[in-house]
Amino acid sequence: MMNIIEVYADVWCPFAHVGLRCVVERRASMNREDILLNVRAWPLELVNRSPLDPDITARHVQELRSQVAPDLFRGFDPEKFPQTTLPSLALAHAAYVKDMDTGEAVSLALRDALFEEGLDISRLDVLSNIANALDVGAFDVSDERSILADWHEGVARGVKGSPHFFCGDSDAYCPSLDIDKAGSGSLEVSRNMEVLDAFLAKCVER
Repeated sequence: MMNIIEVYADVWCPFAHVGLRCVVERRASMNREDILLNVRAWPLELVNRSPLDPDITARHVQELRSQVAPDLFRGFDPEKFPQTTLPSLALAHAAYVKDMDTGEAVSLALRDALFEEGLDISRLDVLSNIANALDVGAFDVSDERSILADWHEGVARGVKGSPHFFCGDSDAYCPSLDIDKAGSGSLEVSRNMEVLDAFLAKCVER
Protein backbone atom coordinates (compact mmCIF):
# COMPACT_ATOMS: atom_id res chain seq x y z
CA MET A 1 0.00 0.00 0.00
CA MET A 2 1.34 3.40 -1.02
CA ASN A 3 1.24 6.37 1.33
CA ILE A 4 0.61 9.46 -0.78
CA ILE A 5 1.63 12.88 0.48
CA GLU A 6 -0.01 15.68 -1.47
CA VAL A 7 1.98 18.91 -1.56
CA TYR A 8 0.62 22.15 -2.94
CA ALA A 9 3.66 24.07 -4.13
CA ASP A 10 5.12 26.15 -6.91
CA VAL A 11 8.31 25.26 -8.75
CA TRP A 12 10.05 28.58 -8.10
CA CYS A 13 9.35 28.54 -4.35
CA PRO A 14 12.72 27.95 -2.63
CA PHE A 15 11.03 26.89 0.62
CA ALA A 16 9.23 24.10 -1.26
CA HIS A 17 12.55 22.95 -2.74
CA VAL A 18 13.97 22.56 0.77
CA GLY A 19 10.78 20.95 2.10
CA LEU A 20 10.51 18.36 -0.65
CA ARG A 21 14.17 17.41 -0.29
CA CYS A 22 13.68 16.98 3.46
CA VAL A 23 10.91 14.46 2.80
CA VAL A 24 13.05 12.59 0.28
CA GLU A 25 15.91 12.39 2.79
CA ARG A 26 13.65 11.32 5.65
CA ARG A 27 11.99 8.71 3.45
CA ALA A 28 15.37 7.20 2.61
CA SER A 29 16.50 7.17 6.25
CA MET A 30 13.22 5.47 7.25
CA ASN A 31 13.52 2.98 4.37
CA ARG A 32 9.96 3.88 3.40
CA GLU A 33 9.94 3.87 -0.38
CA ASP A 34 6.18 3.33 -0.13
CA ILE A 35 5.83 7.07 0.61
CA LEU A 36 5.29 9.03 -2.59
CA LEU A 37 4.94 12.74 -3.23
CA ASN A 38 2.05 14.04 -5.30
CA VAL A 39 3.15 17.62 -5.89
CA ARG A 40 0.09 19.65 -6.86
CA ALA A 41 0.12 23.08 -8.47
CA TRP A 42 -0.10 26.15 -6.26
CA PRO A 43 0.55 28.78 -8.96
CA LEU A 44 1.85 31.78 -7.06
CA GLU A 45 1.67 34.05 -10.10
CA LEU A 46 -2.10 33.47 -10.11
CA VAL A 47 -2.51 33.42 -6.33
CA ASN A 48 -0.58 36.70 -5.95
CA ARG A 49 -1.58 38.11 -9.35
CA SER A 50 2.06 38.66 -10.25
CA PRO A 51 5.15 36.50 -10.79
CA LEU A 52 7.77 36.08 -8.09
CA ASP A 53 10.42 38.77 -7.95
CA PRO A 54 13.82 37.25 -8.87
CA ASP A 55 15.71 39.58 -6.53
CA ILE A 56 13.52 38.75 -3.54
CA THR A 57 13.72 35.05 -4.38
CA ALA A 58 17.52 35.32 -4.64
CA ARG A 59 17.58 36.86 -1.16
CA HIS A 60 15.46 34.03 0.22
CA VAL A 61 17.74 31.51 -1.50
CA GLN A 62 20.76 33.06 0.21
CA GLU A 63 18.99 33.08 3.58
CA LEU A 64 18.04 29.42 3.23
CA ARG A 65 21.47 28.38 2.07
CA SER A 66 23.33 30.26 4.78
CA GLN A 67 21.04 29.21 7.62
CA VAL A 68 19.61 25.74 6.90
CA ALA A 69 20.49 24.32 3.46
CA PRO A 70 24.20 24.74 2.64
CA ASP A 71 24.12 21.83 0.19
CA LEU A 72 21.25 23.23 -1.89
CA PHE A 73 20.89 26.10 -4.39
CA ARG A 74 24.45 25.63 -5.65
CA GLY A 75 23.68 26.64 -9.23
CA PHE A 76 20.88 29.14 -8.75
CA ASP A 77 21.11 32.00 -11.24
CA PRO A 78 18.68 34.91 -10.73
CA GLU A 79 19.52 36.11 -14.24
CA LYS A 80 17.77 33.00 -15.58
CA PHE A 81 14.81 33.15 -13.24
CA PRO A 82 11.64 32.21 -15.15
CA GLN A 83 8.90 34.75 -15.81
CA THR A 84 6.27 32.03 -15.35
CA THR A 85 6.01 28.49 -13.98
CA LEU A 86 2.75 27.57 -15.68
CA PRO A 87 4.45 25.50 -18.44
CA SER A 88 6.52 23.59 -15.87
CA LEU A 89 3.44 22.93 -13.75
CA ALA A 90 1.70 21.61 -16.86
CA LEU A 91 4.63 19.25 -17.49
CA ALA A 92 4.46 17.97 -13.91
CA HIS A 93 0.75 17.26 -14.35
CA ALA A 94 1.43 15.33 -17.57
CA ALA A 95 4.04 13.29 -15.72
CA TYR A 96 1.58 12.38 -12.97
CA VAL A 97 -0.94 11.30 -15.60
CA LYS A 98 1.63 8.70 -16.65
CA ASP A 99 2.24 7.42 -13.11
CA MET A 100 3.08 8.59 -9.59
CA ASP A 101 6.78 7.74 -9.78
CA THR A 102 7.26 9.74 -12.97
CA GLY A 103 5.27 12.65 -11.58
CA GLU A 104 7.42 12.83 -8.46
CA ALA A 105 10.63 12.48 -10.47
CA VAL A 106 9.65 15.32 -12.80
CA SER A 107 8.54 17.56 -9.91
CA LEU A 108 11.94 17.15 -8.25
CA ALA A 109 13.84 17.47 -11.54
CA LEU A 110 12.14 20.78 -12.35
CA ARG A 111 13.29 22.23 -9.03
CA ASP A 112 16.79 20.86 -9.48
CA ALA A 113 16.93 22.42 -12.95
CA LEU A 114 16.03 25.84 -11.54
CA PHE A 115 17.83 25.86 -8.20
CA GLU A 116 20.78 23.50 -8.73
CA GLU A 117 21.52 23.90 -12.46
CA GLY A 118 20.54 27.53 -12.98
CA LEU A 119 18.19 26.83 -15.88
CA ASP A 120 15.16 28.81 -16.99
CA ILE A 121 12.37 26.28 -16.52
CA SER A 122 9.96 28.36 -18.60
CA ARG A 123 11.96 27.50 -21.75
CA LEU A 124 10.47 24.80 -23.93
CA ASP A 125 13.87 23.21 -24.65
CA VAL A 126 14.60 22.87 -20.91
CA LEU A 127 11.19 21.31 -20.28
CA SER A 128 11.53 19.01 -23.28
CA ASN A 129 14.89 17.76 -22.04
CA ILE A 130 13.37 16.91 -18.65
CA ALA A 131 10.36 15.26 -20.28
CA ASN A 132 12.56 13.18 -22.59
CA ALA A 133 14.99 12.19 -19.83
CA LEU A 134 12.14 10.87 -17.69
CA ASP A 135 10.12 9.42 -20.57
CA VAL A 136 7.05 11.57 -20.06
CA GLY A 137 6.08 11.72 -23.71
CA ALA A 138 4.03 14.49 -25.24
CA PHE A 139 2.79 17.32 -23.04
CA ASP A 140 0.95 20.56 -23.70
CA VAL A 141 2.63 23.53 -22.02
CA SER A 142 -0.39 25.71 -22.82
CA ASP A 143 -2.85 23.49 -20.94
CA GLU A 144 -3.65 25.38 -17.75
CA ARG A 145 -6.81 23.45 -16.88
CA SER A 146 -5.08 21.11 -14.46
CA ILE A 147 -3.25 24.03 -12.84
CA LEU A 148 -6.47 25.94 -12.26
CA ALA A 149 -8.15 22.79 -10.93
CA ASP A 150 -5.34 22.24 -8.41
CA TRP A 151 -5.41 25.88 -7.36
CA HIS A 152 -9.17 25.93 -6.80
CA GLU A 153 -9.06 22.62 -4.92
CA GLY A 154 -6.21 23.93 -2.79
CA VAL A 155 -8.23 27.01 -1.89
CA ALA A 156 -11.14 24.78 -0.85
CA ARG A 157 -8.79 22.68 1.31
CA GLY A 158 -7.36 25.71 3.08
CA VAL A 159 -3.89 25.84 1.55
CA LYS A 160 -1.92 28.59 3.28
CA GLY A 161 0.91 28.85 0.78
CA SER A 162 3.80 27.00 -0.83
CA PRO A 163 4.48 24.32 0.35
CA HIS A 164 1.43 22.92 2.16
CA PHE A 165 1.46 19.17 2.88
CA PHE A 166 -1.59 16.89 3.18
CA CYS A 167 -1.89 13.21 4.04
CA GLY A 168 -5.27 11.79 4.98
CA ASP A 169 -6.75 14.00 7.69
CA SER A 170 -3.39 15.57 8.55
CA ASP A 171 -1.83 18.66 7.03
CA ALA A 172 1.13 20.90 7.73
CA TYR A 173 2.19 24.18 6.18
CA CYS A 174 5.91 24.31 5.43
CA PRO A 175 6.95 21.54 7.84
CA SER A 176 10.69 21.21 8.58
CA LEU A 177 11.19 25.00 8.62
CA ASP A 178 10.53 27.74 11.16
CA ILE A 179 10.48 31.10 9.38
CA ASP A 180 10.44 34.48 11.12
CA LYS A 181 10.98 38.00 9.88
CA ALA A 182 13.89 39.81 11.47
CA GLY A 183 13.74 43.50 12.30
CA SER A 184 15.73 44.31 9.16
CA GLY A 185 13.13 42.67 6.94
CA SER A 186 15.28 39.62 6.29
CA LEU A 187 14.20 36.13 7.27
CA GLU A 188 15.45 34.05 10.15
CA VAL A 189 15.10 30.39 9.20
CA SER A 190 15.76 27.30 11.28
CA ARG A 191 15.17 23.59 10.89
CA ASN A 192 12.22 22.05 12.73
CA MET A 193 12.28 18.42 11.70
CA GLU A 194 10.04 17.47 14.63
CA VAL A 195 7.02 18.92 12.81
CA LEU A 196 7.87 17.02 9.63
CA ASP A 197 8.56 13.80 11.52
CA ALA A 198 5.24 14.05 13.35
CA PHE A 199 3.44 14.61 10.07
CA LEU A 200 5.19 11.63 8.43
CA ALA A 201 4.38 9.43 11.43
CA LYS A 202 0.69 10.20 11.07
CA CYS A 203 0.89 9.53 7.35
CA VAL A 204 2.50 6.08 7.61
CA GLU A 205 0.20 5.02 10.47
CA ARG A 206 -2.94 5.41 8.38
